Amino acid sequence: MPEQQQTLPDVRKSVTVAATPEHCFAVFTERPKDWWPPTHILVKKERVGLAFEPGVGGRYYEWDVDGNEIAWGRVLEWEPGRRLAMTWRIDPNWQSITDDERASEIEVDFEAVDAEHTRVTLAHVKLDKHGEGAERIFRALDGPSPGETLELFAKAVANGPRS
Repeated sequence: MPEQQQTLPDVRKSVTVAATPEHCFAVFTERPKDWWPPTHILVKKERVGLAFEPGVGGRYYEWDVDGNEIAWGRVLEWEPGRRLAMTWRIDPNWQSITDDERASEIEVDFEAVDAEHTRVTLAHVKLDKHGEGAERIFRALDGPSPGETLELFAKAVANGPRS
């Protein structure tokens, strides 16, 4: 059987913030708890932490009050100040999956607009990998920029310490 062609478009959103690309990358990867939407949670008990393991192959994951960890995915590209790409281990019912076989991907690009501003673009790509419920995921993600995640990220950049 031939490989299935991608039918769902990517969902791409962006926001421009008053910070350098390097600072934006640091906020995104070192302070996820400052911008991660509170409703985006996989652990069953109270979440107490979120982290990115730096570098290609690193996990990005959360943990609960009992120390139970769930990985949201693995880092595919790690270019500080430029780009981050990772798998997104979610099923069509917004539950965790344990591998990258059915995981779509998230790409985050950090592009200097001028000396003091950066455009941050977050894209959900390869959504067809989610299988039968992929259309439902696409509809939930599709909408105007910047979307909840980038809106919270922009606030974290504006309100947090400068690096």
